[in-house]
Amino acid sequence: MLIGCNESKTIPENTVVFNDNKTLPYQEIISFYIQLADSSPAISMQEVGSTDAGLPLHMIIYNDDSNFKFDELTGEKAVVLINNGIHPGEPDGIDASMKLFSDLASSTITPPKNTIIVCIPVYNIGGALNRNSTSRANQNGPEEYGFRGNARNYDLNRDFIKSDSKNARAFAALYHKINPDVFIDTHVSNGADYQYTLTHLFTQHNKLGGELGNYLHQTFIPEFEQNLKNKSWDIIPYVNVFNRPPDAGFTQFFDSPRYSTGYTTLFNTLGMMIETHMLKPYKNRVEGTYEILKTMLKLTDENYKEIKELRAEANERFKSGTKYPLQWAIDSTQLTKLDFKGYEAVYKKSKVTGNERLFYNREKPFTKQVDYYNYFKPTVEVNIPKAYIIPKGWWHVIDLLKINQIEMLPIQQDTLITTEKYRIEDYKTRNTPYEGHYLHYETRVSKTTQKTTVPKGDFLVYTNQAGLRYLLETLEPQATDSFFNWNFFDTILQQKEGFSPYVFEEVALALLNDKKQLKQEFEAKKDDDESFRNNWYSKLNWLYKRSEHYEEAHLNYPILRVLD
Repeated sequence: MLIGCNESKTIPENTVVFNDNKTLPYQEIISFYIQLADSSPAISMQEVGSTDAGLPLHMIIYNDDSNFKFDELTGEKAVVLINNGIHPGEPDGIDASMKLFSDLASSTITPPKNTIIVCIPVYNIGGALNRNSTSRANQNGPEEYGFRGNARNYDLNRDFIKSDSKNARAFAALYHKINPDVFIDTHVSNGADYQYTLTHLFTQHNKLGGELGNYLHQTFIPEFEQNLKNKSWDIIPYVNVFNRPPDAGFTQFFDSPRYSTGYTTLFNTLGMMIETHMLKPYKNRVEGTYEILKTMLKLTDENYKEIKELRAEANERFKSGTKYPLQWAIDSTQLTKLDFKGYEAVYKKSKVTGNERLFYNREKPFTKQVDYYNYFKPTVEVNIPKAYIIPKGWWHVIDLLKINQIEMLPIQQDTLITTEKYRIEDYKTRNTPYEGHYLHYETRVSKTTQKTTVPKGDFLVYTNQAGLRYLLETLEPQATDSFFNWNFFDTILQQKEGFSPYVFEEVALALLNDKKQLKQEFEAKKDDDESFRNNWYSKLNWLYKRSEHYEEAHLNYPILRVLD
């Protein structure tokens, strides 16, 4: 906790004393960092953009060189970004980071020499201001905390790619300003009960891919786990199960780009979510989070050159014409055996519902091997185009690309270009709202190659740039978190013009008389499809959609691909 505010230019006392069940209100957190930055030459506090709460997003920077202008830094040091309070009801990282920066300022711990530390003290400011003691029904402390939804009730850890909130847009500006090599997001878990206070959720190594993914999986994570074990902190991958015992095995959580670590993966940053266990005492959870932060900083500082070199190589990995994976599935042929420390789980009759309920018996701990499925394989891939063409009318897409530092060239005059065009052939849509959207999934497309006159003012976006993965994950409709699947292009799914059957009868008859091939196809479809044969409107509509009157925009995806 904050031990008062010292008016002098001395460094504040340690912020988090780990001896109670309380966490600070937002205003006191910011006051602490203002005081700390004022008293330490190695710490700076800056504002980066606004949030939905109408308050600025802050970043706290530690650099022993006292240089806080990222546009002037040489890039020799690694950069670690810590994000706190994305879910303010999970404040462990907020308190642990305050202690970390306090200890760095007072040299209570050895400061990193090769690493700059950037911290977002509270990301979800609106949720932090909405303090309560009841919304985390499954959590053991602290006494008061913030709410999961932000000022507009968005879950911000579903908003990174779609960026409906000002918070997400401010985060993108901050992220690209500092270009972090390592990213840490602090959380508290939900789900099963087990012995561990700490679990980790690193970005999925196959999805990160290449030598960088191999390094994360084979070197960085094992060293990270061993370092914590040496300090008597057992840690295990995030236990991704709900309403069933975990000892039957579980899969790695798949962090698509809607999540923080999925978003940072698009720019080849090593990402990790800390997930402390909800039922462990708050004091222990904050202590564990603090130890994870120190361990991550130590490993980054020791291996900063290799991490930065691997990131640079990863930025060159994908090229125009090569394959890029858009969708993934568990590879059941590969798995990891975990020595899992759990509790015996049984089902017994509920005294509330009268039905069977799951019960974890903490008096019967066990250690046993469980199957952990942490390998994924691509299920849908695409050839990377040389460029995309984005019509100027889709300004909300263009705005997001600009926020994410995507380089775009306005076309100077009407130009005939050979392009590949997608048509949306099929998709499914959620029946209930999800984070302000009715999300599409299982999207399928067909494609045609044609010469297209691209008008002046549309944008040419080459894929040969640092944001290549971001482009592919947002502009390819079949990608899990594509802008299409997040409803950015739903206007193309609605047909704007139609026909009056009594008028179109004569047009349809003329079509059949003038086009023999069309008539043959029409007769064949009637022969093969009984429901079509018996539905007069379906037959007229089939002909309408093959006439010159059918609008080009319907189901035609407006973003074009340039292959050569």
